[in-house]
Amino acid sequence: MAKFEARLSGNFDDMLRIINDAVMDGSSTASLEDSSDFCVGGSRCAVRIYERFSYTGSNRVSLSVTLFQADGFLFVSAIASGGSQAVLFKINTFGEEAFLNTLSAELKRYII
Repeated sequence: MAKFEARLSGNFDDMLRIINDAVMDGSSTASLEDSSDFCVGGSRCAVRIYERFSYTGSNRVSLSVTLFQADGFLFVSAIASGGSQAVLFKINTFGEEAFLNTLSAELKRYII
């Protein structure tokens, strides 16, 4: 499993678009599997689940992205999983890390 978390600057809707574009443009096999949005008071939360084929591991990996806004700040948590072919322990996490890097490379420009 690979994880990236950061506090970001920017507009919630713009950041959600940046996230989606980075993931979808980063791989020809990427797909948005499902999404969920929630608002209460001045807080917003968006969850996106992406999936793509990992050529390195010859399997599929998923990327769960949560974008949260409250009190004037944004926080993102992105976690990649899957891709391992082992039964008892996890090996071959290259696909997870590569999938996560398509997003984290773009989001590092917005870290505060």
